[in-house]
Amino acid sequence: MAGAKNIAETVAALAAPIAEELGLSIWDVEFVKEGARRVLRITIDHEDGITIEDCERMHRAIDPVLDEADPIETAYDLEVSSPGIERELRTAAHIDACVGEEVELRLFAPLEGKKSFGGILVGRSPAGEVLLDMEGAVRAFPRESIAKLTTVYRF
Repeated sequence: MAGAKNIAETVAALAAPIAEELGLSIWDVEFVKEGARRVLRITIDHEDGITIEDCERMHRAIDPVLDEADPIETAYDLEVSSPGIERELRTAAHIDACVGEEVELRLFAPLEGKKSFGGILVGRSPAGEVLLDMEGAVRAFPRESIAKLTTVYRF
C-alpha cells in the first residue's frame, strides 16, 4: 500500500476539482488509522461555513471517483467534514489562510517552562517559522518544534 501521505495527496488532487465544482474548497485530506479501522477524512471549507448538506454533497460526488481511481488498496471509511470553528493548522497554506486570527500553539518540548503559547498569528518567516504576536511582541517558533497549532474562537 502506498504511504498515507501519498494517498492523501492523490485523494486531494482528485477531490479539489470536485469541491470547486460544488463551490467548496479542500481544507485537508488525511488517511489515518483509528483503532482497527482506516479512515480517509476529507475536510472541506467555504467562506460562509459548511453545512451537513455540503458534506453529503461532497461525499456523494467523491465516492464514485474514489471507487474508479482506487487509490487505496485496503478497506477504509470515507468521512467528509468541516474544519470546525477551531481548526488545526497543519500546512503552510493553513497558516497563510489564518493570518490575523487568534491561535494557540503547543510545543513538543517546553520552552522557558511552557509548552503552550497564545497570540495573533502574524504568518511565517522566510525560514518557515510560525510568527505569533504575543501582546505586541512578535515571536518566532520553528515549525518542527510545534506539536499542534489551532485557531481559537472566543464566545
